[in-house]
Amino acid sequence: MKERKVKSTNYYEYLATILDSVADGVFTVDEEMRIASFNRAAQEITGFTADEAIGRKCHEVFRTDICFSTCPIREALESGEAVVNREVDIIDKHNRKVPISVSASVLRDAHGQAVGGVETFRDLSLIYILKREIKEKYSFRDLVSRNPAMRRLFDILPDIAASEATVLLNGESGTGKELFTKAIHDLSPRRGGPLVVVNCGALPEQLLESEIFGVKRGAYTGAVENRPGRLELAQGGTLFLDEIGDLPLPLQVKLLRVLENKEYQPLGGRHQLKADVRFVTATHRDLEAMVEEGLFRRDLLFRINVVTLKIPPLRERTEDIPLLIDIALDRFNQRYGKKIRGFSSEVLQMLLHHCYPGNVRELLNIVEQTVILCRGGEIGVDQLPAVFSANSRVEEPPPPTPGAFTRENLSELMERHNGNRSQIARELGVDRTTLWRWMKRLGLDR
Repeated sequence: MKERKVKSTNYYEYLATILDSVADGVFTVDEEMRIASFNRAAQEITGFTADEAIGRKCHEVFRTDICFSTCPIREALESGEAVVNREVDIIDKHNRKVPISVSASVLRDAHGQAVGGVETFRDLSLIYILKREIKEKYSFRDLVSRNPAMRRLFDILPDIAASEATVLLNGESGTGKELFTKAIHDLSPRRGGPLVVVNCGALPEQLLESEIFGVKRGAYTGAVENRPGRLELAQGGTLFLDEIGDLPLPLQVKLLRVLENKEYQPLGGRHQLKADVRFVTATHRDLEAMVEEGLFRRDLLFRINVVTLKIPPLRERTEDIPLLIDIALDRFNQRYGKKIRGFSSEVLQMLLHHCYPGNVRELLNIVEQTVILCRGGEIGVDQLPAVFSANSRVEEPPPPTPGAFTRENLSELMERHNGNRSQIARELGVDRTTLWRWMKRLGLDR
């Protein structure tokens, strides 16, 4: 009997040694939710020693806002189903907020009877720090990009904004032309004035004329009062003429006069008014081709493209897709009160290989729809719009070479997969050992 007891003692010591070697926090509770074991990583993450934690109710140690509502262990005990990778914030012993990813399941004895619960949790602080650093590094005002062409635009934007030069933004619909305009306005000496937007393709010619230049009472049937135009409303600020390629030729003549003389006359007005306005224009059309076809005035084109910025479509900057997906997921999680961790690997591959004819706007709409429809912690194929086929297969990229990844690349993958190395290795098409070597070389193995 004595020999057997010694073996049993050694076994439990051995088990405790194993648990203390695990990087994730691990603790168990009995049926009364009192902590029965508490490994070394759990102590490091929470700040509580094992002696302080064992015997106490788990909510006294973890102190989260879900302890009395959606406790992962209690949920696992009631449903019999495991809870996987749920992100929560705990308050550690020193009253610091610590983001963690929690998994919980039922603890059963040799006869299959529930005797408590076990929870593992991972400190996400480093992931959150990397995520914030990545966003800050690749953010410019409300614009985000890792693409070299976009970064060059970000670099010259302050110099352009500081001038009074008229700017032409050329890019497909949904590439973010209005965000560029806002950045130019906010960085300019006119930032204290208004930013006024006119969509030149949204109204018929007469309404567009009165919308831009204003209208005096009696100018036409139904004009019963003086109404200021966007030029007047933009005084001291910036007027953004979106889709200027749709501006009718007669209005192109009037706009040219404003750009040349800084004066304009409202519809039905008798006197010229001063236009103290900085112009930014945008189009998705080829204005040079329109000039050749007689659809756009060459002299107006010369006036509006003093500075021209070509905004690349999303399909030409696919390296931005993961970053935009993460930012959009955070935004819509907050908007709709959800805590969705991310996308399944299959969905992520489909999103990464989609052509996005609607550019960034389309990507944001897709993420918003999936967040609305998702009822779990991970977005699956069923939540994707109809344009994505559940049976579609994407061509797998070739396995990357060791030199193909930088610290930033792997940091982004760590953030996207919440530090799960198995998922990262699976996405890269390499084994965990190879991934570990790469991370060690880049100083990310801690």
